[in-house]
Amino acid sequence: MSDTPAVPRLAATVLLLRDGPGGMEVFMVKRSHAIDFASGALVFPGGRVDPEDHDAAADPAICPPIEGVDAAGMALRVAAIRETFEECGVLLARPAGCPVMYGAQTQAAIAERHRQAVHKSERTMAEVAAAEGFQLACDALVPFAHWITPATMAKRFDTHFFAVAMPWGQKGLHDGHESIDSLWITPQAARDGAAEKRFTMVFATDLNLAKLALQTTVETALQAAFDTPVITVEPKPEKLPDGRRRLRIPLEAGYGGEVFDVELPGAMPDTVRPPA
Repeated sequence: MSDTPAVPRLAATVLLLRDGPGGMEVFMVKRSHAIDFASGALVFPGGRVDPEDHDAAADPAICPPIEGVDAAGMALRVAAIRETFEECGVLLARPAGCPVMYGAQTQAAIAERHRQAVHKSERTMAEVAAAEGFQLACDALVPFAHWITPATMAKRFDTHFFAVAMPWGQKGLHDGHESIDSLWITPQAARDGAAEKRFTMVFATDLNLAKLALQTTVETALQAAFDTPVITVEPKPEKLPDGRRRLRIPLEAGYGGEVFDVELPGAMPDTVRPPA
């Protein structure tokens, strides 16, 4: 077996946010047990960047340029929008020249015509945009976090997290394939559910929920993300003499600590807490 770490796959994840009666909520999906990474876990919609995402990102008619965002950054945003459309039917797009994203009726009609074809890789988001005359709302995505799977894991991802307000009136629904359930939930309620073993949750999801829980509204969450530089996190595993395991992350990443105790079923942490 090679000692060379696996190369992380570039991926994008979306924190869809809305203001609910009990506070700000985030849309989450439960991954299918047939998926080999984070099987059965409660996660944010997302997935890896495909070659076609780079092609769409390079087309200004589909993705108007954003000042300060390079080609790689645009491709990440395209992937985030595509995965959100595939996994939960939400369309982060607007008619060309219009500042407002689609509402529920148009989103549902476009999803009915194209979602399955995009999911099956029979159609690209660029082709859907051209057919429907829309532009991807890449500018609405606010960088929230950047995590790289530890080098000790066989399957690794270089994942960029984006926060965005749920378009007014649109509905999210899991695809029934990669994700088998979905819900809107406050960040703290999701963390509490994981602590009580009602949800399975990976380390990065838990800590990003903790960061999100510091805000009470979508407006303040997006502003905080906009104002806060994103620090790359690649957790470093540590094994203590008594058998306990810890993960170390940069303190400046803003997660309230740098060393966290974890329980590791296999290689996938589902419980995380600051060390006693």
